[in-house]
Amino acid sequence: MTRFHTYLKRHTEALVKDVGITAACELTGKSKATLGRYYSEDAEHSGRFMPVDAVAALEAAASHPHVTAALAELRGATFSLGQDEGSGSGNVNSDVVQLSQRFAQLMAEYHESIQDGTISANEARRLLAETTQLQKVLLRMKLHLEGDVTY
Repeated sequence: MTRFHTYLKRHTEALVKDVGITAACELTGKSKATLGRYYSEDAEHSGRFMPVDAVAALEAAASHPHVTAALAELRGATFSLGQDEGSGSGNVNSDVVQLSQRFAQLMAEYHESIQDGTISANEARRLLAETTQLQKVLLRMKLHLEGDVTY
């Protein structure tokens, strides 16, 4: 299984767990076993992925569009729901301050994680969360820069 397949399967699992397995079964009309196969990393299920209509139904009920965001990230794109607090306020200067603060938090988290020479799965999740927050600040900064440009 490629790295991309694993990435999508893990985000599919996060989506199902976000909604709840019972609710996911009801929303998609799929059984628990079928949903489990969609995010299973076993070799026998490596080619199985959740259908787009099922993803759409689950993401409508989820707190975050896990699979859609993962697909955007795999393509090198950024994804924003436009609901980020403060996205309409502030300016580039406040974005730079927030960017430096977030980067400092990321580096502090990295320093703490690497002290024993390895990064555990839990530490990787915390680093990923900080990286996602940093990405949000960069996106907000990009939007402010695009808004400040006069043509």
